[in-house]
Amino acid sequence: MAKPQMNTDGHRYGGVENFRSALIVAVLFASIALAQAQTFYTNNFQKAEIGKVPEDLMVLDGQFTVQEEEGNKFLELPGSPTDTYTVMFGPVTNANVAVSARIFSTSKGRRMPAFGVALCGVGGYKLQISAAKKAVELFKGEQVMQTMEYTWKSGEWSSLHLAAVQTRDGVKVEGKVSQGGAEPIHLSFEDTALLTPGKASISGTPFAGTTIRFDDLAVVAAGKD
Repeated sequence: MAKPQMNTDGHRYGGVENFRSALIVAVLFASIALAQAQTFYTNNFQKAEIGKVPEDLMVLDGQFTVQEEEGNKFLELPGSPTDTYTVMFGPVTNANVAVSARIFSTSKGRRMPAFGVALCGVGGYKLQISAAKKAVELFKGEQVMQTMEYTWKSGEWSSLHLAAVQTRDGVKVEGKVSQGGAEPIHLSFEDTALLTPGKASISGTPFAGTTIRFDDLAVVAAGKD
């Protein structure tokens, strides 16, 4: 049987090393549990049934269905009729939360789509790519709070991230948009009051008459200032 190792003072330290190893493992598991606790909702549609809508999504309007291309599944909105269509998901909340999604569409001639992600239900905060305007817009309800010039690329996935974080003076709303290897676009504004709690959502307006695809939906906690 192997003898326990000794330190320079002649004392055993095998027990200490075992304790340290156990502590490290415990911290790792705690970190994983904390990360999981901070994720309220995710959906990459890989387990979803093609032609259907997952039961945990609330379709407000539009003929959304899960479709697949080259082994990747996504939620698809048809290219017609032309209107704004919305799907809600995740917990009901109004602050310290963020929503993200990847969205894909194509242009047709000079016609281009509009699409985005939102928080706090209908009439809440919304981050939208308005391709025809060559702009990214940050809304509170129907009011544009901030806009930045943005050239959207047809036929590439866009990543959108929107967060609402409670501060001492109200809520800080931050949006981020990126596509391919381009530098992300950042927008933000300060709201003076909390909105009515609501679910996160995705939305699309197929102005181009082409489909709009949504993937990798997520709702996570956003830290307080």
